Amino acid sequence: MPDSTLHEPVLDWYDEHARDLPWRRPEASPWSVLVSELMLQQTPVVRVLPVHAAWLERWPTPAALAAEPVGEAVRAWGRLGYPRRALRLHAAAVAITERHDGLVPDDHGALLALPGVGDYTAAAVASFAFGRRHVVLDTNVRRVLGRVVGGAEHPRPSVTKAEREEAALLVPDDDATAATWAVAVMELGALVCTAAGPRCEECPVADQCAWRAAGYPAYDGPARRAQAWDGTDRQCRGRLMAVLRDADGPVRRSALDAAWGPEAQRLRCLAALVADGLLVHVAEDVYALP
Repeated sequence: MPDSTLHEPVLDWYDEHARDLPWRRPEASPWSVLVSELMLQQTPVVRVLPVHAAWLERWPTPAALAAEPVGEAVRAWGRLGYPRRALRLHAAAVAITERHDGLVPDDHGALLALPGVGDYTAAAVASFAFGRRHVVLDTNVRRVLGRVVGGAEHPRPSVTKAEREEAALLVPDDDATAATWAVAVMELGALVCTAAGPRCEECPVADQCAWRAAGYPAYDGPARRAQAWDGTDRQCRGRLMAVLRDADGPVRRSALDAAWGPEAQRLRCLAALVADGLLVHVAEDVYALP
């Protein structure tokens, strides 16, 4: 194991404070882990929990989902937001069924080759589902390591080579400990070393934190994008999708017109949803889920 004084306090803290989440339980399937990782992208745990449970009850295996029309995945996605993730998850289920006999692959490269699976998700599934040693860098991990090791309040907008190399030096040598380390640092960032209100008095490595030792210098990197919502195309798309999800079948455009006022924005978003494969134009002024 790399000689790091961070390991023991972080791992001990995780043993005591880890949340009981269904995708972390010993009986959780690799499919449950993959579903959770796609759902948790830009979505809080509290919103994911009920949808994840319903999804796994309906589709306990990739093959079960692959056998359904992709529109059912979009419908079941509900209000999690960013519904293209439902398309990706369905495509991944089809690929797993066709290429891997219905079993989520345990190899990072094979995971990375699945539709909608990027480097982070491949590393996370390989680590959390199969106990493999990988550098797992989500926003929470990047923030913790950036503060404790780098002395910066927030990480840069995208992962740098230096950041990845620094994180790799901290990963324990043996697979099992490395997998626990990955989720422990992530949990520390989610519960204690949060973006807006870090609770340093509860942090197991506060005495080793470079950001704290430097007097909490403010972030001085590129501007961080605010997550706007009211009046945005994202909100408009969400309203239009809700109409289709709540309908038993195809809907006329008049129902979509009633869901959002500004016509130019509504038509632009409707065309984008069709282009993204989230809606299908089945007849003149009639739309349906794919």
